[in-house]
Amino acid sequence: MGPGPSGIHPSVLAAMAAPTVGHLDPYFLRVMDEVQSMLRHVFQTTNPMTMAVSGTGSAGMEACVVNLVEPGDRMIVGVNGVFGGRMADVAGRAGAIVTTLERPFGEVFSPQEVADAVKRVSPKVVGIVHAETSTGARQPLEEIAGIVHEAGALLLVDCVTSLAGIPVEIDRLGIDAAYSGSQKCLSCPPGLAPVTFGPRALEAMDRRRTKVASWYLDIGLLRNYWGQNRAYHHTAPINMNYALHQALRLVVEEGLPARFARHALHHAALRAGLEAMGIRYSVAADNCLPMLNSVLIPDGADDAAVRTQLLNQFGIEIGGGLGPMKGKTWRIGLMGETARMSHVLLFLAALEQCLRHQRVHLAPGAAVAAANQYYLAH
Repeated sequence: MGPGPSGIHPSVLAAMAAPTVGHLDPYFLRVMDEVQSMLRHVFQTTNPMTMAVSGTGSAGMEACVVNLVEPGDRMIVGVNGVFGGRMADVAGRAGAIVTTLERPFGEVFSPQEVADAVKRVSPKVVGIVHAETSTGARQPLEEIAGIVHEAGALLLVDCVTSLAGIPVEIDRLGIDAAYSGSQKCLSCPPGLAPVTFGPRALEAMDRRRTKVASWYLDIGLLRNYWGQNRAYHHTAPINMNYALHQALRLVVEEGLPARFARHALHHAALRAGLEAMGIRYSVAADNCLPMLNSVLIPDGADDAAVRTQLLNQFGIEIGGGLGPMKGKTWRIGLMGETARMSHVLLFLAALEQCLRHQRVHLAPGAAVAAANQYYLAH
């Protein structure tokens, strides 16, 4: 129940044990086709250039950034957490002239802030994190997408934690490029990074004056492997793609609306239980992610001791805070397979015992009772 990896369905793990075939074997090419089709469904896009980069979510980030910018290009990056900062770092390493738009950890950007920055900088690319894993903040994109496109810039979005947990509407919002990771709400082991590129992004790549800084992540080359040509580029992680294929099948079978509703339900029940304990969220209610719950550590609680007891005594992992939130917050994951009533109720009962062990004053049983009441009412 940490910020990822999430729990994994047994059928996904079983898929990884299937016989390994060649990366150009007709069977594997069919698996690739189906992975692309299901990723389009989950990203809610018709973009032909939608695929799984061989690498973790950070490889997806780097693939998007280094393909969209070249030395001297101006890029705005929203930094309100660790992963916005990482995107800015990657862009700087690619030679972009980076302007950071900054907010305290846990807060989100207003459309006006983005509009002012875009007017001042005239960027080629605006990068923003949809679901900031380090803070649990959900960034509204509707108005920002319109502002970026009206200025003629490309919109790049980090969907590592949001994909398959809340709507990621690539085509409706006109998001030009986005990346995610296999290990969050898709409930697949880490190792693949779903990415999608829209027509404006591909046009920008075709107009490049310089080679992409990374050979391995050059979409111009990967297009020939994941596209119709199926030209050799690298040896893909065959069995990881089997796993992603099965994980995506489970998402499609459940249906996106049902999956989004499931994440929202268990988030609300968890929130009811935590608030009954007197534990407050570190993000405003309107901007909370359902799959990544960032809460303030209550007074008198020892951060490391609680997390250690949860792990050793109850087999429950939660995450600590990152950056300036280290030692101040816990990050509780309800991602994919982990978003279940049994997990919420067990966690609340276990957390109560850990806190009472440290003499933190609580109303006995209030957390589980509040969560149960929410479930019964909904």
